[in-house]
Amino acid sequence: MTTFAPKTYQQQVLDSVEAYFKACHELPSASIAFTATTERLWGRGNAYHPLSGFPADMPYFCLRVPTGGGKTWLAAKSVALVNTHLLRCEHSLILWLVPSKPIREQTLRALRDRLHPYHTALREAGPITVMDLDEAKSVTRATLDTSTTIIVATRQAFQVEDEESRKVYQSSGALMHHFDNLSPTQREGLLSEGEGAERTTPCSLANVLRLRRPFVVVDEAHNSRTELAFDMLARLRPSGVMELTATPDLERTPSNVLHSVSAAELKAEEMIKLPVVLQTEPNWQQCLADAIGRRNALHELADEERRAGSLYLRPLVLIQSEPRRAGVETLDFERVRNELITNHGIPASEIVVATGEEKGLEQIDADHKLGIADPACPVKFVITQKALTEGWDCPFAYILVSMASLSSATAVEQLLGRVLRQPGASHRQAKALNQSYAFVVSRNFAETAGALRDRLVAGAGFERREVTEFVTAAKADQARLDLEGRVGRVVVRPVAITLTEKPDLKRVPKPVRDKVSWDGKLNTLTITTPLTEDDAEVLKDSVISDSAAAAIVEAAEISRTTAIEFFQTPAELGDRFRVPQMALRVQGELQLFDDPEVLDYPWDVSTYDAAPTGDDITALGAGLKVSEGGEIDVDGESGKVVSRFLPDLQRDLGLVYQPEHWDEVRLATWLCRNLPEPSLTHASKQAFVAKWLTELLRRDGFTLARANLQKFLLRNLLEARIRELRKQAVGKAFQQALFGDDAASRVAVTDQYAFEFHAQAYAPSRDYDGRWGHFDFRKHFYGRVGDFDSKEEFECACWLDIQAQQGRIQFWVRNLVRREGSSFFLQKADGRFYPDFLCQLPGAADQVGPILAVEYKGADRWGSAQDDRLIGGLWANLSQGRCRFVMVKDKQWNSIESCLS
Repeated sequence: MTTFAPKTYQQQVLDSVEAYFKACHELPSASIAFTATTERLWGRGNAYHPLSGFPADMPYFCLRVPTGGGKTWLAAKSVALVNTHLLRCEHSLILWLVPSKPIREQTLRALRDRLHPYHTALREAGPITVMDLDEAKSVTRATLDTSTTIIVATRQAFQVEDEESRKVYQSSGALMHHFDNLSPTQREGLLSEGEGAERTTPCSLANVLRLRRPFVVVDEAHNSRTELAFDMLARLRPSGVMELTATPDLERTPSNVLHSVSAAELKAEEMIKLPVVLQTEPNWQQCLADAIGRRNALHELADEERRAGSLYLRPLVLIQSEPRRAGVETLDFERVRNELITNHGIPASEIVVATGEEKGLEQIDADHKLGIADPACPVKFVITQKALTEGWDCPFAYILVSMASLSSATAVEQLLGRVLRQPGASHRQAKALNQSYAFVVSRNFAETAGALRDRLVAGAGFERREVTEFVTAAKADQARLDLEGRVGRVVVRPVAITLTEKPDLKRVPKPVRDKVSWDGKLNTLTITTPLTEDDAEVLKDSVISDSAAAAIVEAAEISRTTAIEFFQTPAELGDRFRVPQMALRVQGELQLFDDPEVLDYPWDVSTYDAAPTGDDITALGAGLKVSEGGEIDVDGESGKVVSRFLPDLQRDLGLVYQPEHWDEVRLATWLCRNLPEPSLTHASKQAFVAKWLTELLRRDGFTLARANLQKFLLRNLLEARIRELRKQAVGKAFQQALFGDDAASRVAVTDQYAFEFHAQAYAPSRDYDGRWGHFDFRKHFYGRVGDFDSKEEFECACWLDIQAQQGRIQFWVRNLVRREGSSFFLQKADGRFYPDFLCQLPGAADQVGPILAVEYKGADRWGSAQDDRLIGGLWANLSQGRCRFVMVKDKQWNSIESCLS
C-alpha cells in the first residue's frame, strides 16, 4: 500500500486548499481570501460565514467530498500545506477530531501504519508523531518542538460537560514543563480557574493546546455541527478549522465550502460504482432470490476477468433485516439466514451476521489477514439489522437488499456507502461490475426510488441535481414509473374515461385519490398521474359494476405505458461524443499533449539573475512587522481594515516554535529541500538558492537571524521566482514547438487521442439555474447543462440549440472547466484552454461529422484571449478537416454560420 497515485480531483482539492492559504496572507483577511479564492476557482465568489464564538477572520473552510472520495487521505495530505502555506512553521499541532470511538481507532491505526497511504501523506510535513488523547495528556515539549504532532480524538472528548473528559482541563504534573518561562502575553491567553486571589492557571492539556494554536481537522463534520461542539473548539484557540464531509450544513450554521467534489467526478475517476440499479419486489423471498441470482452472475463475471489477469473479487450481498419485535412476525436476521440456507442451499460458512449481539465481522477480521476481502474467506452474504460497525469497509460489497421499506435513514445511508466503493479504485471490463445494486421489498417502485435518492443526497453527499441519473431501474416496466428520474424530460398525457356511475373516491386512500379527478357533468374520470397495478386495484373498489372496474384497470395500464412519452438525451440514446485531442511527437512516438513538461526546453535556473526583487524586499518588510506583532490596520490600496488574526497567530507561533539558528549553508539546504520543483536538477536549484540568499544577506537590515525567522516567506518568494522563470522558458519552447516552421512534423490532431464525453461523467460545479432567462435545451448532449458566465454566453447556447433543432448540428455540450471526465481542453504554455461549447456536426452517410469548438468572449476580454485563439486555430488547422474552431464576440452568430456549412 506504499504507492498511491492521487486522482485528478484530489489534486484539484489540494490545489484549492493551497490557493486559499496563500490568499489568507496576500489579502486583508481570511474572509476576503475565501470569497476571492472561490471566485477564481468557480467563477462566482461564495460568501464567508464566520463561526460564532471564534475570531471573525480565523481561516475556516469545508471540503465537500461524497462517500468513497478519500476524505481522510485528503486531510492527511493537507497537513503539509497547513505548515508551509498557512502557519509558515516547521512543525505544528494538529487536532484531528472524528465522530466516534471506532472511527478514532481506525484512523489511529492507519495514520501510524508506515505502509499506509495516510501515513505517507502525513510524512510530507516532515517528522510526525501520531497519538491519542491519553498519550497527549503526558506529551513532552520536546515532541511538540521537533515534530508535527497529530492528536486524534473524538469531538466529545473536549466537552467539559462530559465527566470522563474533564481531565483535558485539569492540571497535570506531566505537563508542567510546558509552562516554564512563558511571556506575560502567553500567560494571559491561558484558561484559568477561580476568581481574584484564588485564581489559578492549570497546567492542563487544554492550555498546552491554547499555547500551540492547533489547526483543527474535523472529519465527518456534519456529526459535529452543534453550538456545543463549536463552543468546545473555540476554547482551544485554533489557528484554523478544516471540515471534511459529504453533507455540509448549508442552512443552520453554514459551512464555507471551498471545494465541492461531485459524485460524477468520483464515477469518472473510477472511485465509486454507479449507477445504483434498483429493483422492487413485494414478495420478500422472491426479492432475496433475485439478489442471489444477480450476485451469482456478478461472481461469474469476476471469475472470468480474474482468469484474464484481473485482481481477485468476490461480490458480497449486504442484507438489512428487520429488527425483532415481541409478538410480531418480522423478517429478522434468523429468518433471513434460514431462508438462505434452507431454500437456496447457501452453506452456513458463506453467511455472516453482524448485529449488536452477533459479532461475525469481528471474528472474520481475526481469522483472516485481509478480513472479508481475503481470498480464503468464504463469506458472500452479510446480514445486518440496523447498521454495520462504524469504520468497517469492504469494496467487495455490490448488492444492498432491504427487507423493509427504506425507513431507517441511518442504516440505509451507511449500507449504501458500503456498496458504492469501487474495488481497487479502477473500473472492471464488464459494465455490470462497475455498478451497484439495490433490491427492496416494496410494492411501489417510484416511492422507493425517491427514498433511495433522498438517502444518497442526505447520507452519501450526492447533489440533488445529479442523483436522478444515478438511480436507475433494473426492469423496463418499473423504469416507466420513475418520473422523478426524468424530471423535465417526460410528458405524461392525462387518460380520461367515461363511467356509467360515480366512483366513491372518499373510500380511496389520499395518495391514490390525488392521482385522479372526477368531472360530474361529463361523468369522466381523469387519471393525471400514472397508476400502478396496486393503485388500480384500490381505485376499482370505488365502483360497483364490473364494466366500470374493468374500464379503470384498462385506463390505469394505459396511464403507465402509452400515456408516458420520454425525451431521451443523446447520451441516454447511446450516441458517442469523441473530440480529437492534440498530440506531440516525442522521440518519434505520438503522445497526448496535456503537460508542457513533455516539451524539450533548456532549463538551468542557475544561469538566471538570482537577486531578490524590489517586491521581494517589500514583502519581507511587511512580514517582519507581522512576526513582531506590529500594527498593520488599513490596506493602502483598498482602504479595508486588515485582520489582526494572522499577525497575532504568527506572533504566538514564534513564541512557542523558536526559529532555528542555522548558518547560511544549512538555511540554503533547507530552502532547497522545501522547494518542490521536479523539473530542476538539484545542483541547478542549489546554485540559484545559494546565490539568491547571499544577495539577500548583503542588503541592509537582513541578517541570518532574520532569515531564519522568515524562512517560510523566503521559500514562498523563491518558489514564485523559479515558477516565473520556468514559465518564461516553457513559453519559448511552446512557441517554437507548436508554431515554428516545422510544427506540422511535431504536432498532430488525430483520433488516436480523443476525449470522450461519457454518459454519466458530466459534473458541473453549478447547473444553469435560469438567471439569464429560460430556454428548453433539446439538443444538449446531457440532461444537465452547466452554468453560463454571462447572458451573452447563454444566448450563444440558445442559438446553437436552435441550429441543432433545425438539423445543422447533431448535438452540443456546454464544456466544463477543471472537471475531470467532463472537460475537453487544449494545452497552452501556462495553462489550459477550455472552449465554452463543443458541437458534433452531422456527417455524410456512415461517416462521423466534424467537431466544432465555439468560444464566446466578451469585448472586454477579447484582447487577452489571443493565446486561446492561436491554440484553437492550430488545433483546427492540424485536424485535416475533422475539427473547426471559432471565437465569437458581440453576438456575431454569422461567424459560427460559416463553420456549419
